[in-house]
Amino acid sequence: FPPSLQVFPSQDPLDRADFNAVEYINALFPTEQSLANIDEVVNKIRLKIRRLDDNIRTVVRGQTNVGQDGRQALEEAQKAIQQLFGKIKDIKDKAEKSEQMVKEITRDIKQLDHAKRHLTTSITTLNHLHMLAGGVDSLEAMTRRRQYGEVANLLQGVVNVLEHFNKYMGIPQIRQLSERVKAAQNELGQQILADFEEAFPSQGTKRTGGPSNVLRDACLVANVLDPRIKQEIIKKFIKQHLSEYLVLFQENQDVAWLDKIDRRYAWIKRQLVDYEEKYGRMFPQEWCMTERIAVEFCHVTRAELAKIMRTRAKEIEVKLLLFAIQRTTNFEGFLAKRFSGCTLADGTVKKPEVPPPSTNPFLEDETATETDEIVIEKSDTDKPKKPKVPDNPFHGIVSKCFEPHLYVYIESQDRNLGELIDRFVADFKAQGPPKPNVDEGGAVLPSCADLFVYYKKCMVQCSQLSTGEPMIALTTIFQKYLREYAWKILSGNLPKTTSSSGGLTITSLLKEKEGSEVAKFTLEELCLICSILSTAEYCLATTQQLEEKLKEKVDASLVERINLTGEMDTFSIVISNSIQLLVQDLDAACDPALTAMSKMQWQNVEHVGDQSPYVTSVILHIKQNVPIIRDNLASTRKYFTQFCIKFANSFIPKFINHLFKCKPISMVGAEQLLLDTHSLKMVLLDLPSIGSQVVRKAPASYTKIVVKGMTRAEMILKVVMAPHEPPVVFVDNYIKLLADCSTDTFQKILDMKGLKRSEQSSMLDLFRLRLPAPPPGGDNTGSLSLSAPTPEQESSRIRKLEKLIKKRL
Repeated sequence: FPPSLQVFPSQDPLDRADFNAVEYINALFPTEQSLANIDEVVNKIRLKIRRLDDNIRTVVRGQTNVGQDGRQALEEAQKAIQQLFGKIKDIKDKAEKSEQMVKEITRDIKQLDHAKRHLTTSITTLNHLHMLAGGVDSLEAMTRRRQYGEVANLLQGVVNVLEHFNKYMGIPQIRQLSERVKAAQNELGQQILADFEEAFPSQGTKRTGGPSNVLRDACLVANVLDPRIKQEIIKKFIKQHLSEYLVLFQENQDVAWLDKIDRRYAWIKRQLVDYEEKYGRMFPQEWCMTERIAVEFCHVTRAELAKIMRTRAKEIEVKLLLFAIQRTTNFEGFLAKRFSGCTLADGTVKKPEVPPPSTNPFLEDETATETDEIVIEKSDTDKPKKPKVPDNPFHGIVSKCFEPHLYVYIESQDRNLGELIDRFVADFKAQGPPKPNVDEGGAVLPSCADLFVYYKKCMVQCSQLSTGEPMIALTTIFQKYLREYAWKILSGNLPKTTSSSGGLTITSLLKEKEGSEVAKFTLEELCLICSILSTAEYCLATTQQLEEKLKEKVDASLVERINLTGEMDTFSIVISNSIQLLVQDLDAACDPALTAMSKMQWQNVEHVGDQSPYVTSVILHIKQNVPIIRDNLASTRKYFTQFCIKFANSFIPKFINHLFKCKPISMVGAEQLLLDTHSLKMVLLDLPSIGSQVVRKAPASYTKIVVKGMTRAEMILKVVMAPHEPPVVFVDNYIKLLADCSTDTFQKILDMKGLKRSEQSSMLDLFRLRLPAPPPGGDNTGSLSLSAPTPEQESSRIRKLEKLIKKRL
């Protein structure tokens, strides 16, 4: 509705926005008889117009005084604003007077407040000054009398009070007191150091002194003094405590060598017990003296072991090295159980982060505790798996010195793995290929599992020794023997194809009985190929998991240097070669049948019968080989699918090539070949589940290849069956059915039909003339040619053949 109707609703048609005069008049005068009242209607309208004019005139006259009324209202508003402004100003003046009055009233009160505050500060400062002066005098007196117990409590209070006078250091008396406090602190420090030197002399290994209450109180004082005093006390005490160790385990002593490394750790354990009994209460607990002694022992031991191993590097053997590392890591584990590691670098220890649970199938439970043996032993599978141990803050504090000599361990693993591979080769030769087992065939070779179990143990062991460059060196060794295993154990034991190739030639397949053909590979050889393929697949997957685990173990900066892609590619090549051998074997078994097909006299075939003997022979070979391969590759279905696809890609083109060799072909011979082709097509479509009790639908990728290839073979035979007169119709049918623009293929079709050279020449010329046409035009031409009348005999034969095929299937 228009705005006017929203404000003043009206039912009058004249007020509507879509007013139509014609409709309005027709409403007033619906019939001719109603025109008699026209004068009355006109008068009403005129009356209405006069009323509207009067209303408009009244409204217009009423607007003449609006401007004057507006100006009057504005003047009244301005007067009201002036009055309001005057009242606000009056209120402001009264507020200022009130504020001034309050200030006069409270002036004396503020003066009293300030005086009270200053008086309180003065009294507090005088009390502090009195305490400071008395404390300094007492401190100097107690220091001379070595009353360290009282000094420890007093000194901290004096230092705290002195902090209140930092802003008064400009006053000579205050500065003098501060200097006296510093002098007393220096004197205390020197005096305490002298007392400790007297009680624990640094010269000699025999301790002349012992714990006392005086020294215990002196340690409490040292906590308040300069931190260097505390550090000096700790340093001298630990040095004196370990002086005997340096003498007993000098480089020229027999006990210093790695084979007696246990004695080092036994000695420090006795010393820690001795310290706890004699000096445990002398030093404050927060000094962690027991841990400090152990840490310093570790630093000294690492330096001593590194020096002696550099000197006698040629004497280090693998067993000796692993023995020393084992005992050392056990000792580091002992430290982790006993101490928190608070005295290590920067006095802080990072809280170990518990890693999330791993989903890596290669990982079972590889983390060895500090009491686990590092030397490789047979794992106890009956024991429950242990959760991963948090990071040891003492890990590597001593064992880091062995890292430069881990090349001995790496070389040992190189030799061990070389011997392991040689043993695998010898065992395979001695035991021979795995026995065929249709129910459980295609099993992974046991040597493969043994190899990766050994790899796993080596990886865990090396990661406990070092996560740096030795892990990279070990990875290189792993790569070397993964390749050797792939070539020596897997590829080296694949059956050879050249030795028995001559046995595949069959002179006349049609004269032989069904089942008399012998496949190239025996049942044992087929099972061996499948077993090697399954092993290569297992190695491929496990190598990928091994790479991931190595990257977890190694330092983050070295992760990029671990790459086992080349080894995974090697196992992929073994898989591909194994599949190719299986394909070649089945393909070669079918060759004699295809050869026999091409040598048959197809122009002499008089009637269409059952499938030809060569088809039966091909089906027999497929039914013999494929179930064995499928059962042996039950655990690797994807590679069985690859085998089927590769066989189809190899067999179908070869079958088509042999079709071209069947020349000349009569009409009946072509019908027989078409029947055989369809039988082969159905067998190939059923190839993945042939001979199986469980019928599975063939993969779509495989079905597509078979349908496309065998349909082409059927189209070739249909073209051969078509009459070559008239030539234009024949050429157009060929182009539509085969969509092949190759003159060579067309030439082969003509040869199969047995046409003379003169007829072939004219056909080829016509074929070349039809080729330049664009594809849409070609399609149209083909459709037109197909609509042309064909001989009755040709159509009836094709229908008859299709009915025969459906009946047999």
